[in-house]
Amino acid sequence: MIENVEKVREDYFKWLYWFACKYRANKYVSYDKLLRLMHDIKFDFYMERDSSRAMDGIGLRRRFVNEKRLPLQALDAIDGPCSVLEMILALAIRIEYIMDNPRLGDRTQQWFWIMMSSLGLSMVTDDVFDEDGVTKIISDFMNRNYERNGRGGLFYIRNTTLDMTREEIWSQMCAYLNTIE
Repeated sequence: MIENVEKVREDYFKWLYWFACKYRANKYVSYDKLLRLMHDIKFDFYMERDSSRAMDGIGLRRRFVNEKRLPLQALDAIDGPCSVLEMILALAIRIEYIMDNPRLGDRTQQWFWIMMSSLGLSMVTDDVFDEDGVTKIISDFMNRNYERNGRGGLFYIRNTTLDMTREEIWSQMCAYLNTIE
């Protein structure tokens, strides 16, 4: 059993935060409240194939333990269902793997914030944080209560004939990536 469960949990959150904000946040801008709330909310899905997105999110825990050279028992401290934050970060990592371009460098954070922008959360800093508003946005996303073109979900595509609310997240991502020139 790991001795300091709370320290492992906090270190894990800081590691996730770094993934999302290493170039975005600074001493004047923080997304701590937003990302903590997203990490506290369980990623619920209604399309069975979206379970793969949850599994990818949970997979980040093992990566964290390996990178930090923690004992495998540290995974017990961060056990539980996938959070919304974990799912979106894991998806950003997958996108970067697919769209890898050494000339452009690692764009994981860029993909993460593209999804946050589509959700309508990219400007939610600690200074303007509204817990109820953020919770509603995340709930609407998970319940597929967003526009057919994906606005309010993870991927917004202008002028699409595809109903994004009826597509699994992976298919939405592929459709979005196909629009990038």
